[in-house]
Amino acid sequence: MTGYYDSHDSAPADDTEQPATEHGMSRRQLMRHAGWFGGAVVLTVASGEVISHIADSRETNSMAAADATAAANGSLRFVQVSDSHIGFQGPANTDVVGSFTEAINQVNSLGFRPDFVMHSGDLTHLSTAGQFDQVKQMLTGMQTDRVFTVPGEHDSIGDAGRAYRKTFGMGTLGDGWYSFDTHGVHFIALVNTLSLEKLGHLGNDQIDFVRKDIAGLSSDTPIVVFSHIPLFAMYPKWGWSTDDALKIIALLRRFSSVTCLNGHVHQLFTKTDGNITFHSATTTAYPLPKPGRGPAPTPQVVPARQLKDALGIRTVGYRQGDRELAVKDQRLA
Repeated sequence: MTGYYDSHDSAPADDTEQPATEHGMSRRQLMRHAGWFGGAVVLTVASGEVISHIADSRETNSMAAADATAAANGSLRFVQVSDSHIGFQGPANTDVVGSFTEAINQVNSLGFRPDFVMHSGDLTHLSTAGQFDQVKQMLTGMQTDRVFTVPGEHDSIGDAGRAYRKTFGMGTLGDGWYSFDTHGVHFIALVNTLSLEKLGHLGNDQIDFVRKDIAGLSSDTPIVVFSHIPLFAMYPKWGWSTDDALKIIALLRRFSSVTCLNGHVHQLFTKTDGNITFHSATTTAYPLPKPGRGPAPTPQVVPARQLKDALGIRTVGYRQGDRELAVKDQRLA
């Protein structure tokens, strides 16, 4: 079961290191990843290890050429955008509509047509009908055939996500979860932003859905999981974790390649745990502080010329027969 809409006419359709401590990453790990905030970071998974480096212009051009070649060979290419917060008003970004428009333009200028675009939550800031209508209309500007979404906690304010599901939930199950297959990859879209105490939460119904959904899959099937809140303990003190995620992770252990992509934290972060790699995405709206750098995850005001360095999109590629997915993060600047 899949929930998505065509990016042009908006018509709904069906298509078939070590574990973190209870406080998330150690200070050493936080410092190791501190330089990944903003910027163009290349993440490559090899032999179960994530290798990262900052891409210079020559490497970026080379990767663009590789993207074009891969697309011509029929490989999978998709884009992740996150945390557009349409409706936000504040000094951290006085024009979130403008910055999200720039992100859409960046997607449309990649040099290839993505197989799909995934928005990993907080589409809106206050989950009003007008904000949902606005972001849905904006997403029709993506030059791709399909746009998928998962909700963020800002998409569920006051109504347990009903307005979100009315706009984006056609064809989904339960509170908006679903799965689909393409190019030999199995995708699972989860909802962990309802029933919040402090951490994200999935619930037994959704965990049962995943158990049944993957039961018939071969262990060499690449799995990609989308959620808004991280499925690993990035920084539980700020709610940057999901309290029952280990039940999902246990179900995914038998697969040789699992990639989990999330939003929520408004910055790049990666973690590898055995066969599972977690990548947190940046935002198109405003930066949040790095874990522990401040009393709370509140919007950060940076000089206007530096804002786009903290915003961006993510492209992900996969060639059938490979074990790993190639993840590339690009800043909006």
